[in-house]
Amino acid sequence: MKSLYLDNGATAFPKAPGVVESMSNYLLNIGCNVNRGAYKSSFEAENIVFETRELICELFNFNKPENVVFTKNITESLNVLIKGLVKSGDHVIVSSMEHNAVMRPLNNLAKIGVEFSRVVCNKYGELNPEDIIGYIKPNTKAIVMTYASNVCGTILDLKKVGTICKENGLYFIIDTAQTAGFLDIDYNELNADAIAFTGHKGLLGPQGIGGFIINDDIVSEFDTLIEGGTGSLSEKEVQPEYMPDKFEAGTLNIPGIYGLNASLKYILKEGIAAIREKELYLLEHFLNDIGSISELYIVGKNDIKDRTAVVSVDIPNRDNGEISYGLYNSFGIMTRCGLHCAPSAHKTLKTFPRGTVRFSFSHFNTIDDVNYAVDAINKILKDFD
Repeated sequence: MKSLYLDNGATAFPKAPGVVESMSNYLLNIGCNVNRGAYKSSFEAENIVFETRELICELFNFNKPENVVFTKNITESLNVLIKGLVKSGDHVIVSSMEHNAVMRPLNNLAKIGVEFSRVVCNKYGELNPEDIIGYIKPNTKAIVMTYASNVCGTILDLKKVGTICKENGLYFIIDTAQTAGFLDIDYNELNADAIAFTGHKGLLGPQGIGGFIINDDIVSEFDTLIEGGTGSLSEKEVQPEYMPDKFEAGTLNIPGIYGLNASLKYILKEGIAAIREKELYLLEHFLNDIGSISELYIVGKNDIKDRTAVVSVDIPNRDNGEISYGLYNSFGIMTRCGLHCAPSAHKTLKTFPRGTVRFSFSHFNTIDDVNYAVDAINKILKDFD
């Protein structure tokens, strides 16, 4: 039986060429910490960490490597940004397509008097940026939004959202979990104040490494979430205010940074446009082929315009969990079933509480993989008749 991984929306597999070798080289031959040792291997590791900050800058068209902050994942990044900026009495605007990495911190902050409003997207997951205007209040401080839905792949028009933020003096925080490595993301064009990223999805790196970039002009507005040793200003018992030490307490995930370094070099060499073109090519064939299956409903958009290579389907007369399990048990196809940590998105898409079966493609997949998946879907549905 073939083994086919179609769960790249959760985490990318396989990783980029060179990731394992880079991490192994660090663990086998270097192994030391950074910012703590005055010896050759420590300096070598520090150079790789700084080079990785520079690669993130290249990825997002950002110009301050010291304002690239590493965290363990994008969830931590969003918590640091949201909880560091928003205070009691503030108001935040989000879309109805947000992941729980945004919604759970905001719901927790609501206990101390933070308000938030949810701009409702349409049944395809599309946002009308003009709808945001009606939600802006005197105490609105920030807009926090995902760049694309992890449920249905719909891309939100964040360039227009960024313009609205600029015109109204609002902070703009962007979640790129589903778009970094797929879209050309320009920090300046988006009028962003902070962009959160994760290494293990579209950036094709290992789990356990993420981060954010942040505008130098607003760093002083943010409180720190985690404080501790940095290897700098060790004579003081308060966190340094300068970057990136302000947000990087404790030992970094240096093996993860080495892996991310390799994956970023791969992505930048291959070209995001080429990666996106391949994924959309596969997506188009998949959508066209499953579009003729009457028992199956494609959730969200059914074309390749303004979307990522993430597809959710619902089989109304079947248990989606059984479908997902059957695809793996009988055909070795790995998908994600359920609510994908995004209940608000599922409510918007009318798939709550059933959830969906989600297929998410990588540019490492092939047209044969698509054909195999479509054939498996047809056979599973026939077997369940």
